Amino acid sequence: MRDIKDGFEETAPSVHSAFYFARIVDLRCLRYATKRIAFTVALARLSVALALLLSVADSDAQELEPRAYSAAPTGTNFLVAGYTRFTGQVLTDPSLPVTDIHATINAFGLGYARVFNLGGRTASVGFAVPLVSGDVSGRVFDAPNQVHRAGLGDVRVRFAVDLLGGPALTPEEFARRAPQTIVGASLVVVAPTGQYQPSRLINVGANRWALKPEFGISQPIENWFAEAALGVWLFTENTEFLGSAHRSQAPMPVLQLHGGYTFRPGLWLAVDLGFYTGGATTINGVANDDRQNNVRYGATLSIPITRNWSAKLAASKGLIVRAGGDYEAISLAVQYRWLGHEPP
Repeated sequence: MRDIKDGFEETAPSVHSAFYFARIVDLRCLRYATKRIAFTVALARLSVALALLLSVADSDAQELEPRAYSAAPTGTNFLVAGYTRFTGQVLTDPSLPVTDIHATINAFGLGYARVFNLGGRTASVGFAVPLVSGDVSGRVFDAPNQVHRAGLGDVRVRFAVDLLGGPALTPEEFARRAPQTIVGASLVVVAPTGQYQPSRLINVGANRWALKPEFGISQPIENWFAEAALGVWLFTENTEFLGSAHRSQAPMPVLQLHGGYTFRPGLWLAVDLGFYTGGATTINGVANDDRQNNVRYGATLSIPITRNWSAKLAASKGLIVRAGGDYEAISLAVQYRWLGHEPP
């Protein structure tokens, strides 16, 4: 019998993505600030910091997540620590005298996930807690400006279940199984637990709930694999935006496509492509011209270190960007996994 721990196709389902795309700010309303408040130099300087973080506000929703529905035996536990660095420029309102915009966002996180038997199907539940720190800079009227924010971000929880092709298997049964097509479903919930002060234009937390129901399919083809996932982000209203304003966001459908090659158990490389649309925002009932029609691409490499330890390196950037998402991201996650016993 081959070693069970080396036979896993994937690391913790989706937990690392909470680090890779940890939310830092819920601010996509530069137009609101400039239209509703007198345009002064002081406001312009605040708008620089605001605009620098616009793309990061959507980074959580514009994730690229390969192997999210791959198999693992019941009783498997995962502990993940990750780091992601976001860098990039954001296009602001062209009427603003803002140039040389640059942001550097560092996201750290710790998470846990467990695979269990749910009515004879393989299921998993996991959560992640991010810590984010951001520095943004730019020039307003040729004067350099910079701002810094740091603190705990919004906690993310994910539940997933394999609907077809993913029967719950013990470690011994899993070691003898043949790879097969898996169709699964998941629900991601992002809770408003991050630091948020209504008096600030820039915050770490989003001060709203976000949910993403999703269906996915994973198809092995000898050592190759192909995957597709279709979901939609749903957002509740932030009733304390800029003090007491109400900010809402339309649903944002997400389509992900992945393809890759497994060199040996635990060592694989995937290329990733994501399509994002919708997500337009309104402030106190006034619509903003910020509907997204974006495309991102990237790559993910999984490397086994020992029988229980593994690492992932991922990179992505915007390919087509209409609103938000114009950033580059590099992520490193280190994972420890172990087998526990399922209750009788």
